[in-house]
Amino acid sequence: MRKLIVFAFIGFLAQLIDGSLGMAYGVTSTSLLLTFGIAPAVASASVHLAEVVTTAASGVSHLKFGNVDRQALFKLIIPGSIGAFAGACFLSQLPGEVIKPYISLFLLILGVFVLFRFLRTTKTSEKKSINLSRKKSVLLGLVAGFADATGGGGWGPITTPVLLSQKGVPARKVVGTVDTSEFAIAVSATLGFLIALGWQDVNWFWVISLMAGGIIAAPIAAWIVTKLPSHLLGVLVGGFIVLTNARTLIVTCGVDDWAMSIYLLILLGWAGSLIFVIRNNKKR
Repeated sequence: MRKLIVFAFIGFLAQLIDGSLGMAYGVTSTSLLLTFGIAPAVASASVHLAEVVTTAASGVSHLKFGNVDRQALFKLIIPGSIGAFAGACFLSQLPGEVIKPYISLFLLILGVFVLFRFLRTTKTSEKKSINLSRKKSVLLGLVAGFADATGGGGWGPITTPVLLSQKGVPARKVVGTVDTSEFAIAVSATLGFLIALGWQDVNWFWVISLMAGGIIAAPIAAWIVTKLPSHLLGVLVGGFIVLTNARTLIVTCGVDDWAMSIYLLILLGWAGSLIFVIRNNKKR
């Protein structure tokens, strides 16, 4: 019972971050399962099965609060689903650990770009929609969906910063759209895992625990997004992208001794950026 409560809380925290910033549920939950010795494919399958329920709750909440760009949503769903299904079916044959550092480096650079772009954003420079082209949505959906299934989390960390890198894009709509579209990705990945692994390998204890916490957090996170201004939300997302991907690069480069100093510098820079953007927009 104690374990159920602990992991339900972790599911709650993961969904609260994911629903507010458009990423981190899969990465957080999968990392937790892997520390308990669960095989990567089984861990990813358990997380995606839980996400079928939590992303549905999150999507309904974001739609209710008006955080979704429906046009961009429909453009992302089909290619994202195809990519997720393919990634789930071939997870055991993919060199995920070899590719992961390169993806992390790309996302870290993109995170820095997003952070600095929103430092210069004013309250009047925001567009009403995401304006995602069909060509870009197909490429983005396939890559992000594939990465999500193979890594246990990647739809938000890839899709959110790429969409936020566009000038004038509404951060609230990006977070809501990415979070809502993730339902289709979770369903597709789960189907792929069930075909490849079967029901018997799913860890139902983890699934139920993660579901319980995520369902509670989903409407809270969607409400938080409506209250945060885009410039502040963008800096929060950018800093979070840098922080999470720095960990992978630190491990890959073997500079663990410098890890605390690097994290401290990132946190100080992130805090300074938040203070700057809040003061800058108050003056306007």
